Amino acid sequence: MSFRPLWRWLSLLALALIVLQLFFVLRIALMARVDPQSTAFERSEAWRLVHEKNRLPWHQQWADYNQISDHLKRAVIASEDDGFAYHDGVDWDALEKAWQKNAKAEALAAQKAAKGVKVVKPPKVVGGSTITQQLAKNLFLSGERTLMRKAQEMVLTFLLEKLLSKRRILELYLNHVEWGEGVFGAEAAARHYFQKPAARLTPLEAARLAVMLPRPKYFEKLPNSTYLSERSEVIAARLWNAELP
Repeated sequence: MSFRPLWRWLSLLALALIVLQLFFVLRIALMARVDPQSTAFERSEAWRLVHEKNRLPWHQQWADYNQISDHLKRAVIASEDDGFAYHDGVDWDALEKAWQKNAKAEALAAQKAAKGVKVVKPPKVVGGSTITQQLAKNLFLSGERTLMRKAQEMVLTFLLEKLLSKRRILELYLNHVEWGEGVFGAEAAARHYFQKPAARLTPLEAARLAVMLPRPKYFEKLPNSTYLSERSEVIAARLWNAELP
């Protein structure tokens, strides 16, 4: 039996992966000076909205780093990634804790299933993703949860950290993160929720936006959520502990 066809196929696959990584390197290097017009996640959301609602409710406006309130920058770091200024793109301690929580949740669900207890929802997956990881995923990747996609996310995360400054990473993140259905970026979020530019957000307003980030569409529909109000006050009190890049 000849292994030549198999080796040829594997060689072509390896070459394709290398070309793909080089493409990502060039795209990210370009982002050091050129603002990306859209992300993979934004394009998928636009497609979904058009097909589900036959319209495109879309709010997005680029704001330079200095046009975004420092309160919002600090609030997002305090809420999403308090080690942002120091880590290499991955918070390994947070990632280990996330794995432990996921394992416990899955084990508990399995125990309930073994006892005949119906598990209505699958165990909640805790991510532990940093701002850089979230940016990598939003810029280039689909929402599927596979080992291959996670591996690509890690590669992109390290490329972002090597090719861009922390300040640029935060600027890109704040301009493309989702803050509601069809609401993307700090400027659009500030105007959508508070009718003011992102530069004029107060500490509590900034904290409120930061707390929305893990579930923006959910909190958009529940503006009077007790959790949202209480957690916002906690983050607002922690703003000055967050170090800006």
